[in-house]
Amino acid sequence: MKLIIAYIQPEKLGVVKKELDSRKVHRMSVTRAKGCGQQRGYVESYRGSKKEITLLSKIRLEIAVNDDFIDTTVEGIVNAAKTGNFGDGKIFVLPLDECIQIRTGETGPAAIGGISRYVPSSKDD
Repeated sequence: MKLIIAYIQPEKLGVVKKELDSRKVHRMSVTRAKGCGQQRGYVESYRGSKKEITLLSKIRLEIAVNDDFIDTTVEGIVNAAKTGNFGDGKIFVLPLDECIQIRTGETGPAAIGGISRYVPSSKDD
């Protein structure tokens, strides 16, 4: 199991989600982040005063995957987010020691899942 953390441009989120969805990677957490890399920010002029903006808006994706989904997830993010310019982002792949699904108590790779195992009950009708 791995935890994939990716920082991407905010405008690329929809494209990345669509690409991952086509690769059957549906579960992720998305948060707003600020940071800087080789872009180093920019200078903005507001009401006559200049201000240096060094922390740029990014989107942080966190995706827990089983080992057989690592390559397809990373490739999907790269294919959808890459423009070839500075600031495209970074992807980190970290070991994930344990995963526990609170609702069922499942642990390990079964808790991360792949294809949804949701079975509607008669109460859902």
